[in-house]
Amino acid sequence: MKILIIGARGQLGSDCCNILSADNQTLGCDIPQIDIGDPASVDRYIDDTRPEVIINCAAYTAVDTCETEVELAWKVNAEGPKNLAIAARRNDSRLIHISTDYVFDGTKPAPQAYSEDDPTNPLSQYGRSKLAGEEYIAALGGNAIILRTAWLYSAYGKNFLKTMLRLALADSKRPLKVVDDQYGSLTWSYTLALQIRKLLHSDMTGIIHATSDGHSTWYGAARYFLEAMEVPHNLIPCATAEYPTAAHRPANSILANTRLDKAGISTFGSWQRDVDTFVSQFRENLIEEAKAALRQG
Repeated sequence: MKILIIGARGQLGSDCCNILSADNQTLGCDIPQIDIGDPASVDRYIDDTRPEVIINCAAYTAVDTCETEVELAWKVNAEGPKNLAIAARRNDSRLIHISTDYVFDGTKPAPQAYSEDDPTNPLSQYGRSKLAGEEYIAALGGNAIILRTAWLYSAYGKNFLKTMLRLALADSKRPLKVVDDQYGSLTWSYTLALQIRKLLHSDMTGIIHATSDGHSTWYGAARYFLEAMEVPHNLIPCATAEYPTAAHRPANSILANTRLDKAGISTFGSWQRDVDTFVSQFRENLIEEAKAALRQG
């Protein structure tokens, strides 16, 4: 297949490029090659490349900054998917769009998980803009998948686990407060990219949840990761109220991969298994990267 991967320099985009290029013709792009918030830029790039599949990994994901950069968040997260859906339909391309757990309000008691048909009610500008992007795609119809995922980490780019590693290496005795009352499913972007590869050979459309099995809090995830990394730390669990942020985050955003499991094509296992594999493959690189960041200040 001829596949266009938008947001190719990000966590998931990087893994998609690596995995899908093995048996497909892949074209990775990012800013400034394409600006998904600009209809003319999207039309020009899609019409020139004419991909069979468009995978949109691009998003404005700075959740707290979205509260002040509202116009930019909506341009990228809402108008962007709309522009891509229009171009995909015109070129008869399949669209796989990456969305988020933050479309839910988190009021369902943990560890109950959200399925694809549960009602949405985002709490933040990030969540609202991402939901609007979903709704634009759904309204336009066509051969499209909206893939909701959560709590991504990767060997590429920045993420929560890398931040925790850097802070622990900076001072292993320094108390680090980590939120212990928000629940979700830590998800390795590599496994998600493998899931996308499977979906390329299915006829599924619509909303699909795609996260690792099981759940944890941010504190639980950080502790498990640092212990797997064999890095000394002094993590302290805290409540969300002790760590105020600009954006209101859902207390429970555990997703159930209901449709993938029913179809029997889920690539996911436990989040702990993936963290173990991630650490076994990248431990030395992760530590070197974190130390280099510390030296640079």
